[in-house]
Amino acid sequence: MGFFSKTFDKLKQALKKTAEVLTTDVRTLFVPGRQIDDGFLEQMLTTFIRSDMGVLNAERLVGEVRSRWKAGKIRNAEEAEQVVRSEMIAGWGGPETRELRFADVGPTVLMVAGVNGAGKTTSIAKLAYLLKNQLGKKVMVCASDTFRAAAVDQLTIWADRIGVEIVKHKPGAPVVVGDGKSVHADPAAVAFDACEAAKSRGIDVLIVDTAGRLHTQDHLMRELGKIRGVIEKRIPGAPHETLLVLDATTGQNAVRQAQEFSKVVPVTGLFLAKLDGTARGGVVLAIRDTLKLPVKFVGLGETPADVETFDPERFVTALFEREPAGK
Repeated sequence: MGFFSKTFDKLKQALKKTAEVLTTDVRTLFVPGRQIDDGFLEQMLTTFIRSDMGVLNAERLVGEVRSRWKAGKIRNAEEAEQVVRSEMIAGWGGPETRELRFADVGPTVLMVAGVNGAGKTTSIAKLAYLLKNQLGKKVMVCASDTFRAAAVDQLTIWADRIGVEIVKHKPGAPVVVGDGKSVHADPAAVAFDACEAAKSRGIDVLIVDTAGRLHTQDHLMRELGKIRGVIEKRIPGAPHETLLVLDATTGQNAVRQAQEFSKVVPVTGLFLAKLDGTARGGVVLAIRDTLKLPVKFVGLGETPADVETFDPERFVTALFEREPAGK
């Protein structure tokens, strides 16, 4: 109970900016005694669009409130709030859809993708921390983002801090010319070594970092395919999850990125990073309705411990939570 109580408090704090967008209007919208009218509905629509849940999603929620009001089923703001909460919580599927899929035998492999700047490397550190400290797994990370030396260095630092093993490029390893201009270590070769190391060392979970890429960067997309091919050959059934890291601060751009990645990569779940740094937490709802992909994790701060498994009910409760009087 204590763990989930702490996670709720952390999630509520992370959603503070989004909650502030809503809270300003909650005090004028969802207040006891206020009656529903056209002005109320228009204000609600503006509020939801500002939280970046998407125009269609905002219109759907307001439309549900409007239809029940017209039918005489609800009359005031308090009843409207309950409708909105229920609609936001519904449609996520059962908790099993958001759980990581673990291998029955041998190491579980998680491939992690995302564009540069989305918080991918830090999100991998958070996953490693959670798997090691909350689930007691023996974790290894693989530095296959060889297109950026800084990414390898950053992942090495995180691995040392968290206390997990890392497989990375060694001096003298094969190099490949990817885009005709840059020379770098072969990402697939690093993934090969990591798979072999994970099997020989009894690793429970191998997390494979992949180069930050855009859908327009064909050479990087080809490298991603090569990495996946190596993993499939070395570990049966792998990768067991392909997680896409999205930057919550980019709002609707995150939705578009996920749409493009899903065309070329079989994404199984999303890690929504930087949720603590945005007033656009409503993008979680836009992702649900647009992509039909489960949000499995949310990043709630700068440290490895600032990560939670995503729970729709906790999310909605945090979104609407009011501060006690006088705070």
